[in-house]
Amino acid sequence: MEKFVIEGGARLSGEVVPGGNKNEALPCLAATLLTDEPVILRNLPQIKDVLVMLDVLRELGGSVEWIDDNAVRIQNNLSGLVHLPVEQCKRIRASILFAGPLLGRQGEVELPPPGGDVIGRRRLDTHFLGFRGLGAAIDWRNKLYRITAARLQGARIFLDEASVTGTENIVMAAVLAKGQSVLSNVACEPHVQGLCRMLQGMGATIDGIGTNRLIIDGSDSLGGVDHTIGPDFMEVASWIGLAAMTRSALTIKNVVAEDLRMVRVVYNKLGVGFELRGNDLWVPADQPLEIVNDFHNEIPQISDAPWPAFPTDLMSIAITMATVSRGTVLFFEKMFEGRMFFTDSLRSMGARIILCDPHRAVVVGPAKLYGATLESPDVRAGMALLIAALAAEGQSTIYNIRQIDRGYERIDQKLQALGANIQRLPV
Repeated sequence: MEKFVIEGGARLSGEVVPGGNKNEALPCLAATLLTDEPVILRNLPQIKDVLVMLDVLRELGGSVEWIDDNAVRIQNNLSGLVHLPVEQCKRIRASILFAGPLLGRQGEVELPPPGGDVIGRRRLDTHFLGFRGLGAAIDWRNKLYRITAARLQGARIFLDEASVTGTENIVMAAVLAKGQSVLSNVACEPHVQGLCRMLQGMGATIDGIGTNRLIIDGSDSLGGVDHTIGPDFMEVASWIGLAAMTRSALTIKNVVAEDLRMVRVVYNKLGVGFELRGNDLWVPADQPLEIVNDFHNEIPQISDAPWPAFPTDLMSIAITMATVSRGTVLFFEKMFEGRMFFTDSLRSMGARIILCDPHRAVVVGPAKLYGATLESPDVRAGMALLIAALAAEGQSTIYNIRQIDRGYERIDQKLQALGANIQRLPV
């Protein structure tokens, strides 16, 4: 167990390179099970969730070789019913992503319920409805899901919600189904697009990438691929928030501008702007940090929704930024009823927040933040609290930092390189 000890209030400066997209890396690791040929994944972040996924692949008999700091070569050879390791699967939500490729390749899989962040109910219905649509049978016994199909059949499937992991799982099953599948109301986030491009590189036929309708012609088999994970726009947005709150000028390297369109819209409402300079992004120092009211001087509302709307994963960062912006703003978290409970920690630091109910919070700023003893409840809230601690006056201690490590690679080292006073210490 480790903790972060932070002396806040310092201005930062310099350049930072975001890691590979966590939410693309995890399904791409699962997708390596779709072939027995070697797969190389580049720009793979060395974060806790990725390391757990690699441990599972090793448990299944796969060969895993790091060929560079952020590149790995994987080759899987499967035979017979696969029993996924219970303890590893309990540690991450992404373990559910092994179901689709194993079902498509072998016709059966047993897996335990996945773990992950405690941010509210996280249903699996979309995954299972999609598998059933492709002809699979699903049974629950001995605290395990058993999913079987003699051979998956292509089908027209309308997802009951635009679930990211649900879409990824169903796509990975459909690429080895017999015939054509037409999937509607699918998620189309950048990480879903990245997975689909990897599958295309393996020989899959997928049309409609980037839209909410995918047409997939099933293949009898897929081959190896050399695929590069895209930059994590969630991390990019976190760095922008850090720069704004610490009144610092930062350059963020190698971003994808298209992934940041809604981030720009929402951050502008909080009085935060940035400039795109080729493939880099520059955040100026000493921004006004003033809430922009709606027309007729109405209090603005920031809410999340499926892509291309503002992502739920960035709500914690945006709420934290709003605590130091002048004005009042309502946040409406529509997806998870546990996402906003971290605001108790912000209030302990001096933030002025009214938690109206599990889904809505009113933030009134600017507030003077002070150091506090904190605990990271999940990946994104943990990063939000780390940003608050760096902007606060005085010392903060953050416990349960394994949650932050699950999504942000070498975060303390990157911060130290920018001039932050942060130490990783044993508990």
